Amino acid sequence: MGAVDEPITEPMKITFAEGRVDGEFRQVFGEMTAAPIPLGRTPLTLTPRYGGYSDFLSDDTRRGEFDIKFAIGSAHGLSALPSSGCSVGSDEDAVHLVLKDTEPTRVVSKDPLVVAFGAQDTEFAAPGSSGCGPLSRALDRTLGLPSVAGVNAFDMNVTVAIQPYV
Repeated sequence: MGAVDEPITEPMKITFAEGRVDGEFRQVFGEMTAAPIPLGRTPLTLTPRYGGYSDFLSDDTRRGEFDIKFAIGSAHGLSALPSSGCSVGSDEDAVHLVLKDTEPTRVVSKDPLVVAFGAQDTEFAAPGSSGCGPLSRALDRTLGLPSVAGVNAFDMNVTVAIQPYV
């Protein structure tokens, strides 16, 4: 994304529920947790956060859609960064991912049911920083943001544990 080319080495964990309510299919987002991603030789970190929208219903053209933003922080307590709200994207202008399959679904376990697959988006645009005050321009320049559609990539190896609700 932009000038950032760092792997996410710790799993992002997303909890959601889906099913029929009064005959209609519905999804409810639960929560998302992720570890900070160190940015190379800078003191900066990016922490993936839920961006306010998810739709994990798959069809022939996509695996699902997901909005994400990245909290900008410091691995070394850089005091010049705002204490909260400084991020790449925001709830109003998040990174919108439309995930497409890169690997077919395979069953990892039948009891409990666990499946795995690969997905990616190489067509999304990335907004600039938000809520960073006077540091926004310097952060955007360092991170190569905003970044137009088609020059970014988000690749995922996904594992899904499925638990029925009674």
